Amino acid sequence: MTSTRLATAMLPLGDAPARPRTRFAAVAAVTLLAVALVVAVSTSGVVTGRAGVALDNLAQLTAGIAAAVCCLVTARGTSGAGRAWRRLIGAGMVGWALGQLIWTVYQLFGTDYLPGPAPAELGYMALPVFALWALLTVAAVSPRRVLNPSRRAHVVTMLDVVIVLGSVVMLSWAPIRAVLQAGEGPPGALVAAVAHLVMDALLAVLLALLLAVRQPPRALRPPLLLLGGGLLALAVSDGFYAYLVSTGAERMSPLHSAGWVLGPALVALASLAPAPEEPPSADTDGLDPVFLLLPVLPVVATGVTLAIRTLVGHPLTWPEVALGWLGLLLVIVRQMVTIVDNRALLLSVAEARRRLAHQATHDPLTGLANRELFGRRLSAAVDAHREEGRPIALLFVDLDDFKFVNDSFGHAAGDRMLQEIAARLQRCVRRDDLVARLGGDEFAVLLEADHVAPGLVGERILAALREPVLVDGKPVTVAASVGVVAPEPYDIGLTGDALLRRADAAMYAGKRRGKNILVRYAGTRDGGGDADLPGLLAEALAAEPASSGFAVHYQPIVDLHGGAVLAVEALARWTHPDLGVIGPDVFVAVAERAGLVAALDDFVLDTAARDARALAELHGRDVAVHVNVSAGRLGRPELEIAVADALRRHGLAPERLILEITETRRIADLGAAVAAAGRLQRMGVRLALDDFGTGFNSLAQLHALPVSIVKLDATLTTADERSRALVRSVLAICRDLGASVIAEGIEAAPQADALAALGCPLGQGYLYGAPVPLERAA
Repeated sequence: MTSTRLATAMLPLGDAPARPRTRFAAVAAVTLLAVALVVAVSTSGVVTGRAGVALDNLAQLTAGIAAAVCCLVTARGTSGAGRAWRRLIGAGMVGWALGQLIWTVYQLFGTDYLPGPAPAELGYMALPVFALWALLTVAAVSPRRVLNPSRRAHVVTMLDVVIVLGSVVMLSWAPIRAVLQAGEGPPGALVAAVAHLVMDALLAVLLALLLAVRQPPRALRPPLLLLGGGLLALAVSDGFYAYLVSTGAERMSPLHSAGWVLGPALVALASLAPAPEEPPSADTDGLDPVFLLLPVLPVVATGVTLAIRTLVGHPLTWPEVALGWLGLLLVIVRQMVTIVDNRALLLSVAEARRRLAHQATHDPLTGLANRELFGRRLSAAVDAHREEGRPIALLFVDLDDFKFVNDSFGHAAGDRMLQEIAARLQRCVRRDDLVARLGGDEFAVLLEADHVAPGLVGERILAALREPVLVDGKPVTVAASVGVVAPEPYDIGLTGDALLRRADAAMYAGKRRGKNILVRYAGTRDGGGDADLPGLLAEALAAEPASSGFAVHYQPIVDLHGGAVLAVEALARWTHPDLGVIGPDVFVAVAERAGLVAALDDFVLDTAARDARALAELHGRDVAVHVNVSAGRLGRPELEIAVADALRRHGLAPERLILEITETRRIADLGAAVAAAGRLQRMGVRLALDDFGTGFNSLAQLHALPVSIVKLDATLTTADERSRALVRSVLAICRDLGASVIAEGIEAAPQADALAALGCPLGQGYLYGAPVPLERAA
């Protein structure tokens, strides 16, 4: 095939644009079949005399020219190391083909067949020289298999190099020695033959070291394997040639010269080999084991060769014996190093597994047990108590007003305080007791001791937490509410989850009683004062909330300049038949933790939409209705469905409904929340940011969400100069964004006058009215 036809029929492959693997497989199959056919015909005796010589030599010449053309043509469409090695091998094959051309002419028209003419030898020698250059080029772009290798890795690499080098020398020594011992041919021809063997051995060593020490790029690996196979085939025929020259033979048989046909054919295939697709992640292809095993092959081949020579009665020479013992010693040393490395690797893997297991069961911030580990230990302890009577007790610790620390000092300071609190909790219990962080500022302590009263441990914890913690150089005190529970004798079917809910209920009872106290669970069979608050809340919301003590109160939002009521905020209130009044800060937090906040929000939304008509009649105008919605729900489809249903069911105009995004929980997916806010806005419903300036409601949310109203938290609406500066800045920002501002927590006329003077348009607080039921809203 001419170079023009190659250029049009074959696109460059390897690290060039990859051809389909099936097409390359077909080309490879046809090529190898053609080589096998030529060799079979040449060795069969069908073609004899000058015709046989011509067939053999022309096949070699054709293979050499085809390899040169393939390499040089495919190099045009590649870059980097792929272009370099193709060009170099192509140049070498050009020299080899010129040498083969001279040899063919000499064979066809000369009188003697061996040895060949000197100009042909010079042409042949071009291939190993350029091949050596090509392999060095590939090695230059191949990273080490071990990044930043240690001294031990360097030692191992040197051992591998010496072992491979010694093995190749041992394999090469036998044919070289045979050539030198025979010595029948002309001295120049013998020198050329030995030079070919030495270069072949050098290429074999370099290729083995490239595979052992370096990691060639993925696109170069298939061509490298084929190229190595081609050079090996050429080396075999070179060995036969050298031996025949040394014995004074006149010619080579076609079988001996088959490597000079197969070698160039494999080189041509190497230039056409398709590059494998790069994996999406780390390189973990199946070639790595092959590359790891290839450097071992010279060692195995050396051992097999020496064993065969010994068995057939050829004694080893002293250089072979010395090299053999040296190789064996190096292999033993290498294995000892490998054993040491494997042991270190196993220890490292065991330590990594231990760390992973610890991370899976412990809180990353405090190092305490996490909820998963605590749940397993609690279940096991409850089972042991039920089956064997082992005493257990559980303490639920929830920090009081921890939000103040995050709001005032930042979350990083809050994290440092949590770490200090965790350390104090661990100092308050025995080593066998389990302290866990369940999430946020909630902790639990599992006691499994006969002689320790849980109440004393709880008091010890309260005393430890009352000590101030230095936060940014300032002493800050954060107390806690502690709930204590122990199984009762009648609790036959008690579970760990039920025990944890009881401790949680006792803790919330402490918060209702003023916080910073310890409460023992008393809500047993009689449903006493510390009953399971999450369970009671779930029962109340699952039934008809209004019949379970839930109600909606309304607080006015007024114009600070004229005093007119422009809107009202709907606020949930709960008076339990047995527990009495439960503060909204308590039951809203319980609803968030128990996954009940959606039901609570929807109750308030539906009630406020129903009462909107009556509120308009009471105030003499269509006042807007503000309804709180947990930030965690924004972006979920059920919120939009609930809003649409409430508007349709009660005939409320969408522009009269304002959803206040409360900051009890961070918005998990801000992108989804922004999209949902846009849909609500297109529906006609407006959005407000509640408690702006604290918690999670920040400038980032103000920038992302299409809010119409910003409600300033009461901590920013005081009369001091710093608060006025902050209010002035927020007013300016909201004015530019086209959002209105409502100041919360207004309790005195001077405070209202100051805010109005700053330009704040709307206000809300006890100065204008407390939250009251609908019948008292007038």
